[in-house]
Amino acid sequence: MPMKLETRQIKPGVVVLEVTGRIAMGNDCAEIDKRVQRHIEHDEKRVIFDLTGVNHIDSAVVGQIVKCHSTLKRSGGALRLAGVSTMVYGVLKMTQVDRVIEIYPTALDASLNF
Repeated sequence: MPMKLETRQIKPGVVVLEVTGRIAMGNDCAEIDKRVQRHIEHDEKRVIFDLTGVNHIDSAVVGQIVKCHSTLKRSGGALRLAGVSTMVYGVLKMTQVDRVIEIYPTALDASLNF
């Protein structure tokens, strides 16, 4: 299933990017990057990637997640991850991204104290 990307605001200034399907390098990563940039321009700098519907990521996607984290941090914001499957968590742990970006069970959990 190709990637789908839905945006919702969970509270003022906090945006959830709900990602479903298979995220691949190229167009998918570019679309995620574009969305994050757009939110920064609208002063929505606290972003949660809800990965509940994602069961596979590759190294390009891990790189994109780290890039978004850095971009948001530089702009005074932050990135949190939510709903990470066992497979996706394994990749994030192996690449030590779990040490850099906070991971929560749900988007709601990630939004608390954000």
